[in-house]
Amino acid sequence: MAAHAASFAVSSRGKGTYEVTRQVAEIVSESGISTGTVTVFVQHTSASLVIMENADPSARTDLEAFFDHLVPEDTPYFIHTYEGPDDMPSHIRMALTRTSEVIPVVDGRMTLGTWQGIFLFEHRVHSHQRRLVVSVVGD
Repeated sequence: MAAHAASFAVSSRGKGTYEVTRQVAEIVSESGISTGTVTVFVQHTSASLVIMENADPSARTDLEAFFDHLVPEDTPYFIHTYEGPDDMPSHIRMALTRTSEVIPVVDGRMTLGTWQGIFLFEHRVHSHQRRLVVSVVGD
């Protein structure tokens, strides 16, 4: 069994989804692994990862609006607001989603569905530099 790891940064412009499918696919290709899995991990507590539709951006707009409604930034009982009113809501949104995704690799390529893409889900209002770690294992 072989293993390959790499990382890359994503510059967000604030809350929203940022597609990283191409960067992950390049790392899978560089790994030389034909059959196995790729794990993508975001090293932050106020951003997450989602596999979401990549054809129609309105699907992601609706996802973002749902999370804004589900965990509003003006919740008066949050006490962890040291970095602003989006501090605790960002951590909760991360906890409700995932910090990693695992995707099968077959014939040297990720087996994402036709309309699936991998997205960094930025939960903070202001721009941030996010670090993603990618690990590919297999034969």
